[in-house]
Amino acid sequence: MNKNLLYLFLLVVSGCTEGEKKSPSVLFAGEIVNPMNEYVVLFKDDVKLDSAKLDKTNHFSFELDSISEGLYHFNHAREYQYIYLEQGDSIQIRLNTIDFDESLVFSGSGADINNFLLDIFLANEEEESLIRSTYFELKPEEFHQQIETLRKDKLKALAQLNVETPLSIKAKNLAEVSINYTYYNYKEIYPFEHRNRTGKRIGNKVPSNFYAYRKSINFNNKNLNYLTPYYNFVKSHLKNISYNGCEQKCGVVDETITNQLHFNRHKLSLIDSLVQEDELKDNLFRNVAFEYLLRGRDTEQNNETFIQDFYLRSGNNRHISEINELYEGITNMQPKKKIPNVMVTDVSGKKVSLQDIAKGKKVAFYFWSGSNQRYFKDVIERTAFLSATKENYTFVGINYRTDESTWKGMIARAKLDTENQFKADDFEELAKALTIYQRNKCIITKDAEIVDGFTTLWAANL
Repeated sequence: MNKNLLYLFLLVVSGCTEGEKKSPSVLFAGEIVNPMNEYVVLFKDDVKLDSAKLDKTNHFSFELDSISEGLYHFNHAREYQYIYLEQGDSIQIRLNTIDFDESLVFSGSGADINNFLLDIFLANEEEESLIRSTYFELKPEEFHQQIETLRKDKLKALAQLNVETPLSIKAKNLAEVSINYTYYNYKEIYPFEHRNRTGKRIGNKVPSNFYAYRKSINFNNKNLNYLTPYYNFVKSHLKNISYNGCEQKCGVVDETITNQLHFNRHKLSLIDSLVQEDELKDNLFRNVAFEYLLRGRDTEQNNETFIQDFYLRSGNNRHISEINELYEGITNMQPKKKIPNVMVTDVSGKKVSLQDIAKGKKVAFYFWSGSNQRYFKDVIERTAFLSATKENYTFVGINYRTDESTWKGMIARAKLDTENQFKADDFEELAKALTIYQRNKCIITKDAEIVDGFTTLWAANL
C-alpha cells in the first residue's frame, strides 16, 4: 500500500476509535451457557440498574445510553462478577455457569482491563490456599517479603498491560487498588492467623515497614466502596487496630477478646472518627452490628447497650430497618422465650407451626437447602449420629428454597423420617424470625421454649 494512503488509513481508524470512545453509550452483551435462570442483572454498587432476559439461544444484551466510568457488577442467579465500564465500550462475555468465574471471557472494546481484573481475581483465589496453609506460619520478615513479592509481580503485569494497551487513569488506579489492598489485607490479618497456626503472638514484632501503607489509606474514596479487596481490607484494619487499642479493657484470655460489647463499641468509635464517606461509613457500621449481634451469645442488656450506642452514632444509617429487624430477631431468640410461631408445611401439605412441632418435647431444629448436596449429606450423617446418642431429642429438619418434588425426593433417598421433615414456604419470613444467616444454624428448644437459639449441630450442647 502507498505509504501516504497507509498513514491516512491509520489516521481515519484512530479517529473512528476515538469517536467511539467518546460516545456516551455502552453495549454489554453475551452468552450464558447452562443458565440457572432467565435473567442477567446489572448493578452499580448496590443499586440495580437494569435486567436483560436471555433469548432462545441464551444470549442477552444491555444497551446503556449514558453511564459514569467505573466498576459495576452483573448477577446471574446467585453468581456475580465485576465489570469495568467506560463510555464507548462494546463488551461481549461468554461464561458457563458450571465454572462461572473460570469460564468467563471478555471480548470487544473495553475487554483488556476486564480480563486483567478477572485474571487477578482468579490468581488471588489460587494464592489464597498457599498463603493460608503456608505463609501465615512464617516469621514476620519472611511473610512480609513473600507478600511483597506477590504484590509487586501483579503491579508489573499491570504496568506491562498499560504499555501494550493504554488504560484510562481511572481504570489503572482501580486495578492498582485491587492489587494493593488484597495484599494489605493479608498483612492486617497476619497476626491473628499466625497465632492460630503457631500459638505464637506477634504483637508489634514486625518489620518497621510492615504497615507502611497505613500512612496512605484513603477512607473516603467513593469509587472504592464496593470493591471487595478494599472493603475487606478496611474491615480487617479496623479489627486489628481495635484489638490493639482496647486489648486490656476488653479483657483477653488466651488471646481471645472476652468483652465483645466493649470491643465492638470501640470499632463503632473508630469508624465514626476515621471515615467521612457516608456510604462506606453506613456499610461498616452495618457490618459491626451484624457481627456483634449474630454472635448471639451476649446478654439482652448488653445487646441493648450496643444498639443504643449504634443509634447515637448512626441513627440515620441506610441499613437501619435491616438492623432493627436483626436486633428484634436476636431479642426474640433469647433463652426461655417461645420459639417464633412460624408456619411450615409437612410432606402431606398440611400447615403447622414451629411451636406446635416443639410442644412437649426436646427438639433440635436444623435447616437445609436442596442447592447444597454436600451439606445435606453432612447433616444427615450428623443427625443420624446424634439421634443414636441423644435419644431424648427429636431432630427436625426445615428445608428452604427447594421445589417440592426435589425436597420430597431428597427425603426419600436419604430415608428420613417424614414426620420430622418440613418445608418453609417463605424463606424471608423464616430467616428474619429465626435469624438464619448461617447455613449450619441449629436451634435447641424444650417444650417450645428456646434453650439455645444460636448453635450448630456440631457445637450444640444437648
